[in-house]
Amino acid sequence: MLQVPYFCGLFQGYLQADELPQCATINEMTHPISPLDGRYADRLQAHQAYFSEFALMRARCEIEVRYLLALDEARYFEPLTEEEKRRIYDLIANFSDADYAAIKDIESRTRHDVKACEMFLRSRLQLAQPNLIHFALTSEDVNNLSYSILLRDYLTNVQLPQLASLLQQLCTLAEQWAEIPFPTRTHGQKATPSTAGKEIAVFINRLSRYYAQLRDFRFSGKFNGAVGNFSAMLAALPQVDWLAFSQDFIQSLQLDFNPCTTQIEDHDRFADYFNLTRQINNIVADLNVDCWLYISRDLFSERSQAGEVGSSTMPHKVNPINFENSEGNIAIANSLLAMMSDKLTRSRMQRDLSDSTVQRNIGVALAHSFLALSETLRGLQKLQINPHNCLSKLQNSPELLAEPIQTILKLAGIDDPYELLKKHTRGQKTTRENLLQLVDSLPELPTHLRQQIHALQPENYIGDAVRICQLVVKNARTMLS
Repeated sequence: MLQVPYFCGLFQGYLQADELPQCATINEMTHPISPLDGRYADRLQAHQAYFSEFALMRARCEIEVRYLLALDEARYFEPLTEEEKRRIYDLIANFSDADYAAIKDIESRTRHDVKACEMFLRSRLQLAQPNLIHFALTSEDVNNLSYSILLRDYLTNVQLPQLASLLQQLCTLAEQWAEIPFPTRTHGQKATPSTAGKEIAVFINRLSRYYAQLRDFRFSGKFNGAVGNFSAMLAALPQVDWLAFSQDFIQSLQLDFNPCTTQIEDHDRFADYFNLTRQINNIVADLNVDCWLYISRDLFSERSQAGEVGSSTMPHKVNPINFENSEGNIAIANSLLAMMSDKLTRSRMQRDLSDSTVQRNIGVALAHSFLALSETLRGLQKLQINPHNCLSKLQNSPELLAEPIQTILKLAGIDDPYELLKKHTRGQKTTRENLLQLVDSLPELPTHLRQQIHALQPENYIGDAVRICQLVVKNARTMLS
């Protein structure tokens, strides 16, 4: 029976799992030490299927029994009976809390998790040839494939759909705001106008590239024994092409075959995946900061939610807390992902165990990443633009026309128009009338260019922003469909 630590009031101790009192259950501890298991537990329930100890044990058992089935199909041994195969498939489909508890009970004695799985399977499957279980394998053959199939399924079932939802929401905003003139800033200073939709499209364009890479990403695996040479396998069955068998088995799991390893799979593909996820997070962090800044400048705002409190003392506030929470979760996630990318790709000679405890925290990093994107998505769903404020800021910034005016003046052969406009605008209050007076004082300026300049307004000086926005949204929608 599984034992769990119990803390309630002044009493401390260990109880059997089915003896826990109301104040502390397996699924909901009263005093969790991590917000992932406390404050955010309801939002992360799906992650239990991929990153809990239960999930890891289930995956290990699945790898072990799928290996049995592959051996049976290859006819290296006496075939499994139909009843034995039925028990195997039943275990894959119906691995239970009782099965997990039985493994943990064995592990409490063996102090070895994979060996505990092997011993459990011998008892659970009751094979006529129980020695086929874990035949010629090292623990890392099972572990590396277990983590890879868990991450494979998490990527497919949770991470990609969430990123797709974020992209869809951004596409909706970009479409709605494609033609709304928008003030921009470079170096924090007023810069050439754009449209709100195009500025959102920048993030769609960036995230779309990484969505495509993530969608096509494949984890890798190895299945080659103690130091990667199939030594025990060949010693027992030298007539078998274990290299080919291993490749076929790994590819049947929708993983790429790594043919040359030490005892451990090198985890380079894990690092690639973590870095992909980290870069997506970096783009989302950039989006968070921009949204926060635009809200602070009253260009964006957030719709208030009934019953929600922005400040304990200032009733009027609607704080951009989702973007802030996302920013904080990204900081945690990316620090862990960067550390794991560095640590897991290094191992002393053929094997050391320092990667084991690190891998157990993969779910922690990805859970914070998931929370970050979910917070950004919540913020975007409340986000609205203040078009009148945007327009007003542009109309009150006629100095923005200095750029197109000096560029047009170059066509007329005016001597150094950049210096001319710089002299009349930089560091001083500029009006549109003053700019037009300057232009009209240039007798050598052709009439059609003079008219072209007179037609300029800050709010229509947006270049090809609308078409760029529409193109990016179209490409993203096509990719997502």
